[in-house]
Amino acid sequence: MKKSLLAVAVASSFLTGFVHAEDAKPDNEVSFNVGVASDYRYRGISQTRLDPALQGGADYTHNPTGFYAGTWLSSIKWTKDAGGGGDVEWDLYAGKKGEIVKDVSYDVGVLSYVYPSNGLDNVAGLVNANTTEIYGQIGYGPMYAKYSSSVTNLFGNPNSKNSGYLDLGANIELPDTYTLVLHAGRQMIKNNSAYSYTDWKVGVTKEFVGVAFTLAAIGTNANDALYVTPAGKFTGKTSLVLTAVKTF
Repeated sequence: MKKSLLAVAVASSFLTGFVHAEDAKPDNEVSFNVGVASDYRYRGISQTRLDPALQGGADYTHNPTGFYAGTWLSSIKWTKDAGGGGDVEWDLYAGKKGEIVKDVSYDVGVLSYVYPSNGLDNVAGLVNANTTEIYGQIGYGPMYAKYSSSVTNLFGNPNSKNSGYLDLGANIELPDTYTLVLHAGRQMIKNNSAYSYTDWKVGVTKEFVGVAFTLAAIGTNANDALYVTPAGKFTGKTSLVLTAVKTF
């Protein structure tokens, strides 16, 4: 009887260790993503003249430390619409995330938005569109609060260093693997308050055949005389936006 119990205990320990090994993440993870959006909205404002965008990126994570780095690109039109050039946004970022105490997470890092050949520094009243921000986020369960502060001029606005963006939101799991996405944000542009605004988002995410689809209503209270396409369309108007992203 004792031998049988010992055998069961050894087998149980072995199987438990095997399951933990299966569940354990590798020290280093690399992933890639490609996607399409019916309209690339960033902080509520269309970056693509209310047209679709192609997007993609790559991410590296060192799981033992929570360090991560990555890059992401999207087609854009706003730099041309502002009188410059270029049709790509190239993001570069790195940071560290982890848990402060149980259920309380943190995420700190730096993010640079690069707009090759944007030329906005040659446009009267504007400066180069390239922007770098530092950010910090605290999360509790599905909720989070994040603040980003620019350490350069912000997206072509002159004398706008130290502009800030407050992002409050939640990603709430629903039945049948749906996720409810809630967000409210406030973009504050230093020395250019006419361009400051509030944005919001309510959406739902669901994965089908390995692709994550998000359908969301997005809107802002931005000045509709300032945030416009060359044809006069308001780029911060309330709209339904559909995105599809495949990660591998």
